Amino acid sequence: MSHSLPPLPSSPDLDLEEIGQAATSKLPHVTLLFWVLKIAATTLGETGGDMFAQTLQLGYFLTTIALFLVFLVSLVAQMRSKSYQPALYWAVILTTSMAGTTISDFMNRDASAQYLSSGTSLGWGPQGLGLGYPVGAAILSAMLLATFAVWRATGHPFSLKKITSFRAELLFWTAILISNTLGTSMGDFLSDSSGLGYAGGALLIASLLAVIAALKFVPRVSNVALFWAAFVLTRPLGATVGDFFTKPTVKGGLGLGTYGASAVLLAVLVSGIVWLTVKERRATAALAASAPEPAAA
Repeated sequence: MSHSLPPLPSSPDLDLEEIGQAATSKLPHVTLLFWVLKIAATTLGETGGDMFAQTLQLGYFLTTIALFLVFLVSLVAQMRSKSYQPALYWAVILTTSMAGTTISDFMNRDASAQYLSSGTSLGWGPQGLGLGYPVGAAILSAMLLATFAVWRATGHPFSLKKITSFRAELLFWTAILISNTLGTSMGDFLSDSSGLGYAGGALLIASLLAVIAALKFVPRVSNVALFWAAFVLTRPLGATVGDFFTKPTVKGGLGLGTYGASAVLLAVLVSGIVWLTVKERRATAALAASAPEPAAA
């Protein structure tokens, strides 16, 4: 007796492409919600990193070590997972953003009056290398380009839908960590040194992202290239927006502080993760329901 596949349960929230992707990839489908959560996570990375390093005065050195270890724990959990788990994926995005914030600050800043007021102490260890934003951004850009060159040489695809092997995923997360660190340097440069201020820097990056979104409708432009350009630029957007929320009004910010801004952003991120988790479980159930019944003996 032949067995036909039963239809998938009808639901406006289920997408056949996402269901098929869930079976082969551990990375999410790129939607509008993806970009909303990416901006929320990277902005939270900025406010959270600053909260530990500056508000709690743990310093860039100790905070960088601690957050990098947290990143490694989340990365191991993500790499060991056999399927896409929204909570694990966004945990790694968040920890790369937080670690990237303090890594960038440690590279670019120091204990001079330009960054710290007289007598201010930020915990044990050196306060930073003092390379400056242009030098730090140049080093990180070279590291990111080198990562992409190695990635290309391995023959693994850059598209999220096709990143299914361990090596490709490891390259993906390496690029994410470097791009988030680079984005922090770019965002801090726009906010602190370019003369644009926090709001002006955020507006500039938002305008560039709008151009990238428009280019998506140009057939000859690679969607993969546009994705990575947008992925890198959402990090400095998070840095500038985070600074705009937290910095005092005398410096051009809203003066909300790192605690309040981080709490709001965390609520947005957790809400999105819960929604995606529920949606993913429904998709998995739908996929299981579509499987053929075992043939009778």
